[in-house]
Amino acid sequence: MSDKPELTVSVVTPDGEVYEKKTTLAICKTGEGELGIMPNHTPVLASLAIDEVRVKTGEDQYDEIAIGGGFLEFSNNVLSIVASAAERKENIDASRAERARDRAKERIEKAQNEHDAKELKRAEISLKRALNRIKISGH
Repeated sequence: MSDKPELTVSVVTPDGEVYEKKTTLAICKTGEGELGIMPNHTPVLASLAIDEVRVKTGEDQYDEIAIGGGFLEFSNNVLSIVASAAERKENIDASRAERARDRAKERIEKAQNEHDAKELKRAEISLKRALNRIKISGH
């Protein structure tokens, strides 16, 4: 890929840097839909959905990073992703994610029975994050 213009993708969380690589394409899911970013893209600032970021590494190959929400900023060929949580596909513990899914489902049921709207919203977000991690892990 070195003969083409590149951009740098950097993913950070409150715990530190999760990912950094040069690429010709990164694909992110924002609140408005999917956004593909290539070198020299117009500067942009957007919120991120709980989903994945795909970073092109070869002809039909991508690194996949589970993102637990956050925002992205692109300018000067640097894509900075600040996420509340992020995990590379190869680092996802699928059984842990499945346990988190099960706990979130239990919390949702309890919150519905107790008519606790705040807890229901938190549990639904936890479920989305767990399902995202399971999907990206391939299980």
